Amino acid sequence: MKHVAILGASSQIAKDMIRLMAQQEDTCMQLYVRDLVPVQQWLGQLGLGGRCTLHLYEAYGQHEHDAVINFVGVGDPQRAAWMGASIFGITQQYDDMVMAGLMQHPHRRYIFLSSGAAYGSTFLEPAGPKTQAAISINSLTPQEYYSVAKLYAECRHRAHPELAITDIRIFNCFSRTQDIAARFFITDIVRAIRDNTVLQTSPDYMVRDFMHPEDFHQLVNCILNGPRRNGPVDCYTLAPVDKPTLLEAMQLQFGLQYEFVGTAATVVNATGTKPHYYSLNRQAEALGYLPVYSSLDCVTKETASILGRDIF
Repeated sequence: MKHVAILGASSQIAKDMIRLMAQQEDTCMQLYVRDLVPVQQWLGQLGLGGRCTLHLYEAYGQHEHDAVINFVGVGDPQRAAWMGASIFGITQQYDDMVMAGLMQHPHRRYIFLSSGAAYGSTFLEPAGPKTQAAISINSLTPQEYYSVAKLYAECRHRAHPELAITDIRIFNCFSRTQDIAARFFITDIVRAIRDNTVLQTSPDYMVRDFMHPEDFHQLVNCILNGPRRNGPVDCYTLAPVDKPTLLEAMQLQFGLQYEFVGTAATVVNATGTKPHYYSLNRQAEALGYLPVYSSLDCVTKETASILGRDIF
C-alpha cells in the first residue's frame, strides 16, 4: 500500500487529483489543510471519507508516508495580484516543511507544483529544452514575484540531487470543478456562455495549453511509479490551442458571444502577459507520460459538464 501526503488539499487542482487517486486500490491519502470542515463536507459528498485521512497542517510529519505532493499556492491570478510579496513566505513555509521531512526520510518522494511562470514573464515564444529563465533583476515588478518564488523553490530542490524531488511546471489546467468566479480567460468565457452575455476580450493573439485532470493524474503516477529522479517536468497536452481557434470553437459548440475591445492591458495578468504560454519540453515522455487530451478537447469536454450539456 502506497501512502501519499497531499498539502493544500482544498485547492481545485488537488481535489481533482484526490478524486482520481481515490480510485487506486493501492493508494491511501493523507490530506493536509488549514480548515478541516469544508474538506470534510466535500469528502462526504463524494463518498471518499474511507479513502483518506484529514489533518491540519500542524500534524504534517506525524504520519508515515512514501510520497508528498505540495499543492499549496495561488490558483487565481487576481488573488496572486492581491498577495504581492507575501507569496515568497507562503511558498517557502510549506516547502521548508516538506524539505525538513525529506532530510529525515530521504527515501520519500516529493512532487512540488511549480509553474511555467518559473521561466519568467515574457513567453514571446513557447518554452523549450534550451529556454533560460528571464527575470528583470534590476527592475523587478510585482508581476514577477510569483515567478521568482517558484524559481527559487526549484533552485533549492536542485541543490539536493540526492533527494527524489520533481517540480511539475503547470501552465494551464481546466476542469468541471473549476471556480468559475476566478479571473482566467477560460472562466470569463464560461461565465459569458452561462449568463448569455457578450465576452469582451482584447484582440491580442495568444496560445494556451489546457491540461485535463486525467492527464495530470497520469503524469503524477508516472513520477510516483517511475525511477527516483531530481528535476523538473513541464506539463503538456496533445496540442495547445490559440485564441481565435478557441473562441470560434466555443461559439460553434456553446453559442459564445464575443467582441474584441481594448488591449491586453485591460486583462488581469498577475504574472505577466504571455502570448505563447506553453512548453515544447517533453521530459515526461521518458517517464511514460502519453497525454490523451488536447487543449481543445479538455476545454470543450469540461465546459459541457459545467453547463449541464455533458454529451461526450
